[in-house]
Amino acid sequence: MKTSIRVVMLSHGYYPRVGGAELKLAAVAPLLQTRGVETHIVTRRLPGTKPSEIIDGIPVYRLPVPRPKPLASLTFTLTALPLIKRLNPDIIHAHELISPATTAILAKMLFGRPVVASLPGSGLTSDVRVLKRKFFGEARFKILRREIDMFVVKSRESDNELAAERIPNYKRSLIPNGVDIERFIPLASSRKSALRSRLGLPVDAQIVIFVGRLVPVKRVEHLIGIWNSIRDTFPQALLLVLGSGSEESVLKQKANDSILFIGDKLDVVPYLQASDLFVLPSIAEGLSNALLEALACGIPAIASSVGGNPDVISHKETGWLVPPDDPALLSEAIITLLGDEKLQYKLRRQARIQVVNNYSLAKMADRLVDLYRQVLEGGLSQI
Repeated sequence: MKTSIRVVMLSHGYYPRVGGAELKLAAVAPLLQTRGVETHIVTRRLPGTKPSEIIDGIPVYRLPVPRPKPLASLTFTLTALPLIKRLNPDIIHAHELISPATTAILAKMLFGRPVVASLPGSGLTSDVRVLKRKFFGEARFKILRREIDMFVVKSRESDNELAAERIPNYKRSLIPNGVDIERFIPLASSRKSALRSRLGLPVDAQIVIFVGRLVPVKRVEHLIGIWNSIRDTFPQALLLVLGSGSEESVLKQKANDSILFIGDKLDVVPYLQASDLFVLPSIAEGLSNALLEALACGIPAIASSVGGNPDVISHKETGWLVPPDDPALLSEAIITLLGDEKLQYKLRRQARIQVVNNYSLAKMADRLVDLYRQVLEGGLSQI
């Protein structure tokens, strides 16, 4: 088999778009390059971006997406197919089961290249659930189930969902997200005050941080709704909200001056390092990049027990799990952890060890390379 592999990745978005999936793809692509995987990104063109460019050694091709939405999907597919033919990949890797996977399957039928498809979410945000609600969704999913050579999932929950849809074991691969453990690192407590001063944050506050999209599924409104009760116990508590989204203006109207909206940040490391506690109250997740980044920085984390969160967090060992949509238990967890420095220390230490051992970006890249080789070697026939 050839020593190098050429992969075309199809994705709705890519850097400089700020989002967990886009940033993770931009982080892992250069590592694949160093491992002998020639990676090309095909994505949608957003206003202000170039039709093509090289980013960190990765060729990025941005295709037109005119309105309305059905026309955008059709245009993306029709312009992607000749580009894929010209790039002549060994494997086509679609990120999402909607238009990227549809484009990949058509390319497979035309050019005979195997298709790998990654599913970003699970539960309420599962690609399977979203696809089946669309026009001819059931029929489209049957085609995907037959034609996709390997499904990549991020969590056990997502893997179980595919198993329930009769996707066989030999066509499912669990490859969790990875984090750059050399960039996301704990900060010595002696340096935290100086960092907070540099960021314009109060030195003596107990800082809780949320990082993510401000959309209903993240349940940031629950965090804001319980914040006054947190402040009753910890008057110096400060909530940082990093991110943007459809709920931003509504959430800001409900907030007081002990809640700071920071917006999108390409570099979240200093804000994580300046914080005392990370909170993720979502009702659905795939495997949260923000959660992994917080744990890598040695920040004690509270997360709802959905998606890949229970894969990463062992309750009271590497973090704290709460049921989704339970503000009372969320409040209790925050108050408990803010008041227990001994438990904070334990969770900080164990969380960092967990991420380094199991969720590094390098491990993610290695797993993807192994998967590509398995696909090309024809190791997918059922035994």
